[in-house]
Amino acid sequence: MSEKKFMRTVRSFVLRQGRLTSGQEAALESLWPRFGINASDKPFNFTEIFGRQAPVTLEIGFGNGDSLATMAKNAPERDFIGIEVHRPGVGRLLHLIEEYDLKNLRVIKDDAVEIIKNNIPEDSLDCVQLFFPDPWHKKKHNKRRIVQPNFVSLLASRLQENGIFHMATDWQAYAEHMAEVMEAHADFESISDSPYSSKPESRPETKFERRGLDRGHGVWDLLYVCKNSNKAII
Repeated sequence: MSEKKFMRTVRSFVLRQGRLTSGQEAALESLWPRFGINASDKPFNFTEIFGRQAPVTLEIGFGNGDSLATMAKNAPERDFIGIEVHRPGVGRLLHLIEEYDLKNLRVIKDDAVEIIKNNIPEDSLDCVQLFFPDPWHKKKHNKRRIVQPNFVSLLASRLQENGIFHMATDWQAYAEHMAEVMEAHADFESISDSPYSSKPESRPETKFERRGLDRGHGVWDLLYVCKNSNKAII
């Protein structure tokens, strides 16, 4: 499968480095060697990373890490990898891993698209989660939205057959955009009769979700299963 046509022309995030708390800074210094994963020039080996074979969930942009840590705590039979570019969130999640004594969660501090393209093996993921990404709501910025056809094709190549791509957003226009992209993609189909699904009990409420609800926003969950026996060439 060729990936030469997948071009990283624009980023879906702006790197805003907030101030680290002393606890976050200490976690980055002391816990990263144990729970952090650095980008590499070869694909990751999940069996070596976790010391076992288990279904792997990858979350893109975990924010402060609270919901991801809760999911890992509630599903010890699964392994989780979180990718985030913002250091305070990474430090917070590292602290939670130690606090909850989680053996099934690792952290990556890098550009998710580059990590997925260069380090995630094909057919290796059971689930990809993308919760409350930046909606880039101004029309001139819509091209920065991470959910685009080429990105979805990349995920299809990394997800196992019947793997799930789970998205959630509190911006209706972005939900409609996600639905349009996913409905048009040959490798995915919604688990529901419509593009939108009920919120699974396994997804905890996030900080950004609470903020959106406080502002009167709705929340849309989209869960699509990867039927990748006819994977698109990307």
